[in-house]
Amino acid sequence: MRKKTRTVGKYEVGRTIGQGTFAKVKFARNSVTGESVALKVLPKATILKHRMVDQIKREISIMKIVRHPNIVRLHEVLASRTKIYIILEFISGGELFDKIVHCGRLPENECRRYFQQLIDAVAHCHSKGVYHRDLKPENLLLDSYGDLKVSDFGLSALLQQGAGLLHTTCGTPNYVAPEVLSYQGYDGAAADIWSCGVILFFIMAGYLPFYEIDIPTLYKKISAGQFSSPFWFSPEANSLIKKILDPNPKTRIQIEGIKKHPWFKKNYLPVKPSDEEVNLDDVRAVFDDIEDQYVSEQSVAKEGGPLMMNAFEMITLSQGLNLSSLFDRQQDYVKRQTRFVSRKPPRDIISSVEAVAESMGLKVHTRNYKV
Repeated sequence: MRKKTRTVGKYEVGRTIGQGTFAKVKFARNSVTGESVALKVLPKATILKHRMVDQIKREISIMKIVRHPNIVRLHEVLASRTKIYIILEFISGGELFDKIVHCGRLPENECRRYFQQLIDAVAHCHSKGVYHRDLKPENLLLDSYGDLKVSDFGLSALLQQGAGLLHTTCGTPNYVAPEVLSYQGYDGAAADIWSCGVILFFIMAGYLPFYEIDIPTLYKKISAGQFSSPFWFSPEANSLIKKILDPNPKTRIQIEGIKKHPWFKKNYLPVKPSDEEVNLDDVRAVFDDIEDQYVSEQSVAKEGGPLMMNAFEMITLSQGLNLSSLFDRQQDYVKRQTRFVSRKPPRDIISSVEAVAESMGLKVHTRNYKV
């Protein structure tokens, strides 16, 4: 007997391809066009419980506004009584980060092509008043043709017309611009350009320009723009990187200057985004009724859930926070780790870890809260 295919609207839902703290991502197919898509599933109750309605609505709206060939496309948003479904372009090539970890540094011509596509995408975002604020290789995906796609607009800002500087300190420490750390306001465009420069250095060198095992020393180096390029960087590439990684945002090269730079211009084929009209009706329809449906869940959420902290809020808890666990000096690249916050006592957490490990056939030894 043939298994019944689950559908969401016109999409046939398949296997799970990713899972995060608040969402599950499934492979799906458009039954009308046959196109493969990624279907992100978010429970409405969870969104309310963690007070994430405004953040997710903003992220979805921004992704619909910034339509560009080098940005992951958001097709539409659907909803059932209990869930929100975000239909995204399916990107099969993985993260640029993983490619660097697997291959090490990339050839200069390949780096140039990725950087050209990144700058095109970022320039388009800025033209729409959108600043990404968390550009890093983990948020740059590669499609089946090897083209770059910017993803994850969860920390992005949409600057209102006439507004001034941004003030929220966010991003990933090694990629963040020095002025973002100053808490005195910063220009979102200049901060994004700095992150692009760190990415270019990383993919060309195979390691980061700024890395230290403790946060204060790392921030000193970033604030001073203190880095050295490896010998294999060409003089033209080196000159561009130095202009981008200028700690003074007022003298830092802008996108217009980057596009005129001789290194950047080589084999440059600019991509013209389509001027299609953006319709946010589906976003409004999905989010306008959430609070009406889940008033009870929202009142429960006010009683408190896991503490939400970004990287910078965690860092302020300890001036000497040791980052050695994030780095492997011998490999010279950032390791992946998962951290979590829990209200459960340590014994409960450890017993859960032991149970999962044993179910995977592992032998478990626990002593002094170390497993």
